[in-house]
Amino acid sequence: MVAARPGLRATQYPEPFEAAVMAVLGQQVSVAAARTFGGRVVTAFGGEGEWGLRSFPTPAALLAGPIEELRAAIGVTRARAATVRAVAAAFADGLVLDRAGDLAEQRRLLLAIPGIGPWTADYLGLRLLGDPDAFPAGDLVLRRALGGISTAAADAASQAWRPHRAHAAFHLWASTGAV
Repeated sequence: MVAARPGLRATQYPEPFEAAVMAVLGQQVSVAAARTFGGRVVTAFGGEGEWGLRSFPTPAALLAGPIEELRAAIGVTRARAATVRAVAAAFADGLVLDRAGDLAEQRRLLLAIPGIGPWTADYLGLRLLGDPDAFPAGDLVLRRALGGISTAAADAASQAWRPHRAHAAFHLWASTGAV
């Protein structure tokens, strides 16, 4: 699998708040759906940028209106909108996610946010925090790439790849065409 894609690396999000919101929008949906939701967030709540581009919204922008406005603008369930707001509130209250920080502590802080579970925390470990051993074992595409196995079986299988499970995850995703 690795020989088929030499040089493949886990790409990283440059901005923590955007990464966290996009991870929430990507929970239990296809990559295409997550991108659509992300585009709607930017269109509805982002700021005007140069060259006609829009910036990703600030936590304050996502907290400013009623939850129903956020839900309707993005086209997600009330529960998903509530999680987006919980993430925005955590960042507004000073949550810092940083590659130089303690990975276990940052995972704990993420899991304390309502609506954030192991998949989201591990995905952010992989895509934002640079944790070389992060592996979102519950990811449906990863589980399919491993033959349709359960989350527990995917986690067990991934133990052989420690401490490079993030790299393995990207190769598995690439083997399905997901990246």
